[in-house]
Amino acid sequence: MSHPPDGAVSDALVVLLTGPDRDTMERLARTLVEERLAACVNLLDGLRSIYRWEGSVEQADEVLAIVKTTRDRLGALERRVRELHPYDVPEIIALPVEGGSEAYLDWVSESVRSSGGA
Repeated sequence: MSHPPDGAVSDALVVLLTGPDRDTMERLARTLVEERLAACVNLLDGLRSIYRWEGSVEQADEVLAIVKTTRDRLGALERRVRELHPYDVPEIIALPVEGGSEAYLDWVSESVRSSGGA
């Protein structure tokens, strides 16, 4: 993989996920990496979310997961998150990576490349 041409984006994505607590999100993150759906997941504690749910404004302490993956793994990643996540409607937001360290982006791509049946 090389740097994308001007105006293009790379194959890499950053996916944002929120969850209720550290243990839940650690289990989810480990599964995503073990199953080669994510190259890396960073977990950030101390997040306060304020949101509208079923007609009222709510707030909750959450953990944010910052997931590095590729476009071709996004569908499988989303399906797996929906299977494992405790929320009825989990946050799954994919953001394009417009550039970055070529070596790091290569590593992301290689890390999520399916090996055998995984």
